Amino acid sequence: MTVTMPRLDDPQREVRARPGPLGRLAGLAYRLRGRVLLAWLAAFAIAFGVSAAFGGDFAADYSAPGSDSKAAQDLLAERFPARAGDTVDVVVRADGPVTDPGVRGEVTALLGELTGLPHVAAVEDPYATPGAVSADGRTLLARLNLDVANPADMPVPDTERLLAAADEAARPGLDVALGGQAIQLADASEVGSEGIGLLAAAVILLITFGSVVAAGLPIGVALAGLAVSGALVGAVARLMDVPDWSPVLGSMLGIALGIDYALLMVTRFREWRAAGLEPEAATVATLETAGRSVLVAGATVMVSMLGLFAMGLSFMSGAAAVTMVAVFVVVAAALTLFPALLGYLGRWVDRLRLPLGRRTGATVVDGHLVPARGWTWWSRLVERHRVLAALTGTALLLLLAAPFLNVHIGFPDAGNDAEGTSNRRAYEMVADGFGPGANGPLLVVTDVSGVDAGPLLSRLAGDLAATPGVAAVTPPRLNPAGDTAMLMVVPTAGPQETATENLVRAIRDDVIPDTGARAHVGGVTASAIDSNVNIAKRLPLLIGGVVLLSMLLLLVSFRSLLIPLTAALMNLLSVAAAYGVTAFVLEGGWAGQLIGIDTPTPMAGFIPVIMFAILFGLSMDYEVFLLSRMRETWVKTGDNGRAVLAGLAGTGRVITAAAAIMIAVFAAFVPISDVAVKVLGFGMAVAILIDATVVRMLLVPAVMHLLGRANWWLPARLDRSLPQLHVEGRPDVGVAAAPFRQSSEDAALRAP
Repeated sequence: MTVTMPRLDDPQREVRARPGPLGRLAGLAYRLRGRVLLAWLAAFAIAFGVSAAFGGDFAADYSAPGSDSKAAQDLLAERFPARAGDTVDVVVRADGPVTDPGVRGEVTALLGELTGLPHVAAVEDPYATPGAVSADGRTLLARLNLDVANPADMPVPDTERLLAAADEAARPGLDVALGGQAIQLADASEVGSEGIGLLAAAVILLITFGSVVAAGLPIGVALAGLAVSGALVGAVARLMDVPDWSPVLGSMLGIALGIDYALLMVTRFREWRAAGLEPEAATVATLETAGRSVLVAGATVMVSMLGLFAMGLSFMSGAAAVTMVAVFVVVAAALTLFPALLGYLGRWVDRLRLPLGRRTGATVVDGHLVPARGWTWWSRLVERHRVLAALTGTALLLLLAAPFLNVHIGFPDAGNDAEGTSNRRAYEMVADGFGPGANGPLLVVTDVSGVDAGPLLSRLAGDLAATPGVAAVTPPRLNPAGDTAMLMVVPTAGPQETATENLVRAIRDDVIPDTGARAHVGGVTASAIDSNVNIAKRLPLLIGGVVLLSMLLLLVSFRSLLIPLTAALMNLLSVAAAYGVTAFVLEGGWAGQLIGIDTPTPMAGFIPVIMFAILFGLSMDYEVFLLSRMRETWVKTGDNGRAVLAGLAGTGRVITAAAAIMIAVFAAFVPISDVAVKVLGFGMAVAILIDATVVRMLLVPAVMHLLGRANWWLPARLDRSLPQLHVEGRPDVGVAAAPFRQSSEDAALRAP
């Protein structure tokens, strides 16, 4: 088909231009809309069927490849297979000694009942295990060995049966609590975050468009993308390790991006319709303009997520793969399903209006609605005070980022769970009875094959017990083959404290070499320490790779050297500010209590990594939306001031609505009890708020006003060698089907 468009030098003159690939795709989807809908239904059915038939289970290895804790874990799995399963701690605290016959009988009866429940492979006898009764005799710790290695494989109903048995055994004067990762999963609260996010997004869309039909289109696209990408998670899990929280991350991004991309295109479609195009031509023009921005924006998110593969950690690669599938599916939905839906609803996009107020006399200029007076006034204000705006924006971001300088990097544990949960109560009871280090014991695994094990293990145990920072050392335990021994070392400090990290280092560097043992230090605490160290080493690779690739993409898209550089710097400032606010909340003060964090909580090492990858990509999304409008005006006029004004005023409304939707979607995941998901949701909501206000509405336009025409400079040789993407829309494809009128707002925007 052909689309009637205006020439730049004469907006009343009509020319014929053949649409590009996206335009032709839009026209095809529009005409074959029924088949496109059937194809999406078939895609969902196939994805669901493949995952059901061949889908893998969630699995995550949080250990650092090649680390000492990984070596200990591998040795345990190979030579202590009984220790390979997950464990559940049974903690009993009595008003009197737990060794009293009456209490002992109750504890024995409880452990006997637990032994008979599903997936319980064995139960340690605390009365026969050294160190299982606290020094004051009032607290007892027994461990259940499960027949599942991954806590996520433990059925929640079976875990709830364990909890029910513990609750029945408790009485006044006898507290019983269960702890462990399986217990934590059963304690987790289900809040329906996806539904809450979609509901909030629907309200924002209704306010933005004032029309049920226009608001429903982005929701439909997001739901379709969520359905297909969610069904593919099992297939991804078959190919690689996928952590159990990655579907939440994928749905979080899928919903937010699906709605935002469709929001941008609905806005552009309405502009083309207001300019006089018929629905099919308006659909083609929408994908030729906004569709290009969506494609580049989606590519930036994919590039950012690719950086997680550079970390060399399997759980990050799995989370990145699930997220990239979600992003790819929503971009595909925006480019194919959306034009098909317009085939049915395009003529009635403004129907079913709500009584929320309506702009009258809307004027279309150069294929865009004239921006509201408020946005034009703000654009002029930033232009007049560009130096103050740039300094204020930078100072504010640095102030928000400051708390990150004192952040505590570590892994949250049961002590950071919600107050009143069984996992949290068990943690506190163990800390009170045995000391804080009992919640994070170290496992020293020693290969004693070919040596006289007795003297070696005796010396190793003695040296470990004499090491500063060690509260207790259990007697060595040999495996059935007699070639491997395991000792449990209880630190005096808690698992999150720096003293425990120093102890691990001292055992590895000093104690073990002095004894000549072939030993490794493992356990959950040591694995967390090694993982954080490994992440810190690889973080520069992620940041450098993502920033460079994103800058190259912006260079090709906007044909400028300064725009990619300033965009990267501002996005880094935006991410740093989000880190700072998140670190402040994790301190557990009044701000933390607002989101359910009531204790000082460390930031897991993978949180800033995943936040960076996601937020850098999302920040580039808004950068693309804003800059594509600026470049469109720059190409037409060659006036930088006018381009910046048109970009800020013309995209302010849509970026604000898109940001509000993303904030609502991410914030809907804050009530989840899982600390990592809670922090990710909060951090990304804050980051989008900062990015859409301080960065996009203040700092970017101020800096671009300061740089002037230099924003768009590109060496002639490089300009000739780069491909033409025309993110702003091809200059020969536009529309002037309706007479153009210049309103007072337009006159103000164009005034020098």
